[in-house]
Amino acid sequence: MLARQRQEVILTTVERDGGVRVADLVTELRVSDMTIRRDIEALAEKGLVHKVHGGATLADRSIDEPGFSVKSEMNPIQKSEIARTAASLIPPGTAVAVSAGTTAYAVAVELRAIKRLTVVTNSPRVAELLYDPTRDDQLVVLTGGVRTPSDALAGPVANAMLATTHVDTLILGVHGIDLEAGLTTPNLQEAQTNRALIKSAKKVLVVADHSKWGVIGLSTIATLDQVDTLVTDAELDEEARRELSGHDINLIVAPRSDDD
Repeated sequence: MLARQRQEVILTTVERDGGVRVADLVTELRVSDMTIRRDIEALAEKGLVHKVHGGATLADRSIDEPGFSVKSEMNPIQKSEIARTAASLIPPGTAVAVSAGTTAYAVAVELRAIKRLTVVTNSPRVAELLYDPTRDDQLVVLTGGVRTPSDALAGPVANAMLATTHVDTLILGVHGIDLEAGLTTPNLQEAQTNRALIKSAKKVLVVADHSKWGVIGLSTIATLDQVDTLVTDAELDEEARRELSGHDINLIVAPRSDDD
């Protein structure tokens, strides 16, 4: 198969599914890992896809919203590093809200070890993960709402419930972060519900890997000045770190797994 034909297959798959893994393409196209990476590089140079660790996603366009399963395969090591660091900031006996999204879900995995938590979430996956009928020290509250492609419950029902909810900390995953646009998402309903989550919390803890920097979705959720803490991974470049230093944000870079 010619390079042009392989690249057409890759682009078609990314446009259909929102993203693709190198390992899956190697199996499907029966070529080497290096060949697929060169094809992805060629497509990225044309602005047709966005390279991520282990694969490619749609190029950064304001309305693109890959599904949960696709995003969960992207940067999994970095998300785990972020999750462990973020969870370490949550003390026992507090109330937290956890948004939808794969990085927030990774944090929820780590929250299982924390005692006496009340967790409010608009993510059915997070609620299912944390619910344990044998534990009497934890309360899990799931909002209502309409399910979005990222597996969030959003809309008027969720917003009304959150309007009378008060938590100590919100753990918020985002589609993109930009110096001017702030925290963004491609989904308008989800943007409104995320704003309601922010209003419900005393502190906002954003969890986002380096690939989210510079990405701008259709709708702004919040400005950077509304963020108390941002936990990211060690691959966030120095320029981005300098830009963030101009805002009153507690920037925490999670240590690499091999540094633990």
